[in-house]
Amino acid sequence: MHHFASRLRALAAAALVVSSFACPAMSEELRIGYQKSSTLTAILKTNGELEKALAPLGVTISWHEFTSGLPLLEAINIGSIDFGADVADTVPIFAQAAGAKLAYIAAEAASPAAQAIVIPQSSPLKTIADLKGKKIAVTKGAGSHYLLLAALAKSGLSFKDITPAYLTPADGRAAFVSNNVDAWVAWDPFLTSALHQSNGRILADGSNGLASYKRYYLASAAYADKHGDVLNVIFAKLSETGKWVKAQPKDAATLLAGLWGVDAATVEEANSHRSYQVGAVTGPGLSEQQRIADAFHAEGLIPVKIDTTAIKIWSPKGS
Repeated sequence: MHHFASRLRALAAAALVVSSFACPAMSEELRIGYQKSSTLTAILKTNGELEKALAPLGVTISWHEFTSGLPLLEAINIGSIDFGADVADTVPIFAQAAGAKLAYIAAEAASPAAQAIVIPQSSPLKTIADLKGKKIAVTKGAGSHYLLLAALAKSGLSFKDITPAYLTPADGRAAFVSNNVDAWVAWDPFLTSALHQSNGRILADGSNGLASYKRYYLASAAYADKHGDVLNVIFAKLSETGKWVKAQPKDAATLLAGLWGVDAATVEEANSHRSYQVGAVTGPGLSEQQRIADAFHAEGLIPVKIDTTAIKIWSPKGS
């Protein structure tokens, strides 16, 4: 049986070699992971501009949607995708603590109002201190995870003072709407959409230095080493698309409303909370990353102390 299996493997390997000679690869596939909240990437996926810009390099794209940032970066780490659209600042920290070999490619500037702790309109809670002993829906590893931690710390509370319910954005929303949790930490577009539809109110967002909420684009370190030409094109297209969203808020909202299944006015409001300002990542620009990592480690949410600058930083041409 063993001999038969090894012969089969040998035949399969031989067939692979023959087929690769018979059909030379004319194009290279770039595998992009994204989330619903990856606005600029969703626009590029819809308008085909990135495919058009990469065609001269012989690069085609396959698109892969994830429910949240952590699984997306895990997929980059194991090599099933090459490039990840924007994830919240916290996500690379969890991935780095787990030993992922990643590279920062670009950053979206701070958007502190784009995530918040929300409570039902009828809730008796008035301050963050009132969250003591309460059950709070939060997505593990998301930017909202740090916002909750930072808000609790400012009120002299820790994660041990609350009961976290680790849920995806969709499940968090369902729990919030059906009053199965006392509060929910959400980010846009989920945040604005839920506030409009469920009559919730904001207990705290990231303003006043609580959590600046930058979003980062990452690739595998190996991909960044070899494909600077592709990454330069992606960087330029993201930057251009971010400027377009801010310059044409109504057009952008109409396009995204169709993708997200949310009304255009809600999308426009959600987009107003986001900077969409795409820039290069720098060591000094990662200073808040270190504060987040240290806070997570102190709470036992990541097992090791990490140096957030000990990760590859790719720079676009001319930056």
